[in-house]
Formats: sequence, C-alpha cells, structure tokens
Amino acid sequence: MATTQSPPSGGGPDSEPGEVPGRPRRARWKALFVALLITALLGTAVWVVLGSKLLVVREVAVRGTSLLERDRLLETAQVPLGTPMARLDAEAIERRVRGVREVESVSVTRSWPTTLVIAVRERTPIATVEQNGLFQHVDRFGVTVLTSPARPSHLPLLVVAAPGAGDPSTREGLAVLRELPRRWKSKLVTIEALSAHSVVLRLESGLNVVWGAAGRADEKHRLLTALLATKAGRAARTIDVSAPEVVTTR
Repeated sequence: MATTQSPPSGGGPDSEPGEVPGRPRRARWKALFVALLITALLGTAVWVVLGSKLLVVREVAVRGTSLLERDRLLETAQVPLGTPMARLDAEAIERRVRGVREVESVSVTRSWPTTLVIAVRERTPIATVEQNGLFQHVDRFGVTVLTSPARPSHLPLLVVAAPGAGDPSTREGLAVLRELPRRWKSKLVTIEALSAHSVVLRLESGLNVVWGAAGRADEKHRLLTALLATKAGRAARTIDVSAPEVVTTR
C-alpha cells in the first residue's frame, strides 16, 4: 500500500529548518530604516550647528578689561553677530584684539549656545618714562600702555638713553624692577639704566643703590638689608651691591 508524505511546513526546498518565511527581507528593511534615520538625525544636527539660526552668536561677553573701553575692544574685535557659533573664526578675532596696545594676551572661547567670550589680560604699567614732555606708562616688556602729561606718583621713573621695548637698557632696568622685593619697590623713586649692566636705584630717602645687572636679587637684597642695619650703612649715601662678593659704600 502506497504512503503519501506531506512537504515540510513553513518553507520551500531552500528553507533552513526552523526558518520563518519573510524574516530576511524584514531584517533588511529594518536595517535600511535605521540607517536612514541615523543619517537624517546627523544631517539635522549638522544643520542646527552650522546652518540654522538656533546656535548663532547673539551676545559678546568681555572680561578682564579696566584700561580698555568695551566699545573700543568690540569695534576692534569685529565679531559678526548672527554667525553660527561653529563657523566663527575665533583665531582671527584674537589676532585683531591682540593688536591693541593695552592688550598683553587674549583668549576667545565659545559659551554655548549663543555667547562668545573675549577674555583679556591687559598690560600693567610698572614704570614711567619721560619723553618730549610727556610720561609714558610702560609695562614689564617696555611697551607703552598709557601716556600722561604729569608724572604718575605711583610709578618709579625709568631713566634710559633710548627708551623702548627693543632697547637693552630699558629691558634690563625693568628686569631689575620686577625682581625687587615689594618693600623696596614702595621706596623707589628712580631707576637709572645707563647701560644694560649698570642699573642704579634711587630711593626716596636719598640713598643710591648700585644694583648692577639683573640677577642674584635675593643675595643683593639680603646684603643691603644687613648693611642698612649698621651705623656705616645708615650713614652711606651710595651702596654698591652689583658684585655681592665685594659690597662697597661711600
């Protein structure tokens, strides 16, 4: 007697055992949908950052200024309001602001979502130089920060033959000034730097200190303090500590 066999349910001759009909096609459509969705999200994100009006420069925050007026800084910075934050050329803004004489350094950063921050470190005058009847307030590099018709009482007068940021005597005089202890700076009236290796300090008491070149400041300060504690030191009008190994008075 003949026996009739039924074909295996759920697939054709190429189907794997246990395979659900149509599953490979649905998986491919699902993967394609996910890829398209990711692409759309990335495109939207790029558009929001680079092309939309959502993340554009709407405000400029200025920090660290006291000498430099805000309006002048912004005029120099030329920040293009309305520009997407990500497309803003921060380095170009820094270069423009760095060209202002009162600015020693500047940093331009983004404060998301819509604010640009310009942080400035201003030059700080530490001495004054007289030229052509005016007093130039110079910073630690010899750069003129301000000019005034009267001598500023809070700054020592720097006396050099050719004042300027590129002058060796100017740089040496300012280097000596920077290394002086605070107590001596407060007593200082004039710094004479007739050469890069011959700096003389004139104090408000009338004492002249031949400091020499910059360097060995702690040693010179210690010797000067010890000498002024003696009768001979207090009577001296000039003390030479330029060579700490041999201190002289007159």
